Amino acid sequence: MLCAQPLLQGSSNVKVIVASENPVKLAAAREAFSQQFPGHDIECIALNVDSGVDDQPFSDDETRHGAINRSHNACEEHPEADFWVGIEGGVDTFNGQLMTFAWMAVLGPGGRTSTARTVTLPLPPTVKELVEAGMELGDANDRVFSTANSKHEGGAFGLLTGGRFTREGVYTDTLTIALVPFTNKLYKKE
Repeated sequence: MLCAQPLLQGSSNVKVIVASENPVKLAAAREAFSQQFPGHDIECIALNVDSGVDDQPFSDDETRHGAINRSHNACEEHPEADFWVGIEGGVDTFNGQLMTFAWMAVLGPGGRTSTARTVTLPLPPTVKELVEAGMELGDANDRVFSTANSKHEGGAFGLLTGGRFTREGVYTDTLTIALVPFTNKLYKKE
């Protein structure tokens, strides 16, 4: 099924399905779309869909595929929208250092999928031990930092930078980049 409408032809409304019920992801999507489509009314709808990957992706590739899968699965459930957003957080080990990051996938007009990845954040050894023992990153952060449900707030970015960077801010910036092919005429297919 082709899940894309013409690129905002004369419409002032943009309907976005965000493939998550996490308030941080929903707020990031709303802000990124508002920045990239000024003057449009942005409607973001949360939808819980399967990523098709492990709950805690352990590689860059698996994390990216999770985001893409989420956007396409959201499209299958709500094909009437203008855009479908998948956001997947993951971890990977580089030279012995456990790092966290997230991939954003935006499925939009014409069936085009655009992806972008966040900056990469090194995790402390105590978090690494818990994650490598099978705990999801958000739960590991909550245990190490004595917080509750941090993935619905600042996440590892906020906890480790004293709030200078937050999960929502990093996700907003990355989604804004993922939207560039939909907003910059240099990406228009002839």
